[in-house]
Amino acid sequence: MNQTLSQKLFRTKTSEHKLDDGHAHALGRSLGLFPLTMIGVGATIGTGIFFTMVEAVPKAGPAVVLSFLMAAITAGLTALCYAELANRVPAAGSSYSFAYATVGEFAAFIVAACLLLEYGLAASATAIGWSDYLNNFLQNALGWQIPDALRSPLVVAGKHGGVEFHTGHINLPPILLVVLCCVLLIRGTKESATTNAIMVLIKLAILVFFSAIALSGFDINNFHPFVWPADGKGVGGLAGVTAAAGTVFFSFIGLDTIATAGEEVKDPTRDVPIGILAALVIVTVFYMLVAIAALGAQPASMFAGQEAGLAVILQNVTGKAWPALVLSAGAVISVFSVTLVTIYGQTRILYAIAKDGLVPNAFRKVNPRTQSPVTNTLIVSIAVGAVAGLVDSTFLWDMVSMGTLVAFMVVSIAVPVIRRKQGETGRKGFRVPFGPYLVPGLSILACLYLVGGLSSTTYTVFTIWMAVAVLTYFGYGMRNSRLNKADAAQAELTH
Repeated sequence: MNQTLSQKLFRTKTSEHKLDDGHAHALGRSLGLFPLTMIGVGATIGTGIFFTMVEAVPKAGPAVVLSFLMAAITAGLTALCYAELANRVPAAGSSYSFAYATVGEFAAFIVAACLLLEYGLAASATAIGWSDYLNNFLQNALGWQIPDALRSPLVVAGKHGGVEFHTGHINLPPILLVVLCCVLLIRGTKESATTNAIMVLIKLAILVFFSAIALSGFDINNFHPFVWPADGKGVGGLAGVTAAAGTVFFSFIGLDTIATAGEEVKDPTRDVPIGILAALVIVTVFYMLVAIAALGAQPASMFAGQEAGLAVILQNVTGKAWPALVLSAGAVISVFSVTLVTIYGQTRILYAIAKDGLVPNAFRKVNPRTQSPVTNTLIVSIAVGAVAGLVDSTFLWDMVSMGTLVAFMVVSIAVPVIRRKQGETGRKGFRVPFGPYLVPGLSILACLYLVGGLSSTTYTVFTIWMAVAVLTYFGYGMRNSRLNKADAAQAELTH
């Protein structure tokens, strides 16, 4: 019997539903708890602190500390939902896989589109920020800077809004960074995870170094007034705090990255939930520490348009170049890990979607020697490198937050749905506390609140992206879905 359109849109794939046709495309299980947690920390710390302070502080002033706290609470509520779902659905693809197992194929494809937007633009944005710290390092170490035409993009935000085109310009360093990440990821997941863990430990040490020096120049007067007067345009007041929270929220996508690795974890039902919660705690502590130290060392009015901001703060506090040199070197290393992990997450989401037949099979082909999806990685890296080299990061931050928040809301919705499907007993392991409705409900409300603070331009671009996703699903995904083919084969047998 042929399925109706409604049945096709809402058909689900359970965690036990095996769609693989052999081991040729299987990912290797090589990750333990520590490297898994470091993947989450690596995708998170660095992004918000090294770059988005420049975007967020001009909106909220010293109250940006509250913005980070709001984002952390929202991420924490969603992290609890992720932890339960990761235990119940231990597969690659993260919130996409969770949605497919609960609310249906069409919703899962929309979530996948949000994740692709989230990870692709996050990788591009962090690669762009890496360029600023590389330039600061070269200036302090060698007294030489990369020529402006080779470190500025073609498409930039105009001073009074709109878009400007700078002919003959390309941001070359981010492209080179993406190439390096691509090469490392093609070599294999275990090697990439080990390299990432080393870079994350360096990053944490650098941020402790920054905080210790910045706090030596701490001035409580920099926090007065703590909340800037509202200007009616989303700057200052509660509106400014909310807008800044929406901007920095993308920094918490590391939680999602941990869940994308579910199919490569040795003990996913144990390690993924623990890794998500451990990464959240580490990230929140470091974000708050560095934000307070930076604001105490420098007036909030100085953050706007400041390149390599944390390095400049150290130089101003000490009057010497060497602390800035150390921090820039650490940022160059640590932001490498952020870009590496976000590209990794993007490829694993595409792998999961391709495995279900919703995008072409090329995205799920795995090299038998390295057990990594080589073609997938190359395609993703080309797209990420092109955006990073040609587009101003100003256009990217809020779009990443929008994709993240929508995906987080779907994850929260999935908890009560999967509880109803599997029952309260289900699989042993982590459960969201206080029942299946309170925490997920609060998570959805918190995400909606942050979405409300994003710009109208973000809504416009996101709507266009969603339209493309819907057309792709009806034009390719629904027909080529492996569930659709399985249903068609079953119908053929019944006839």
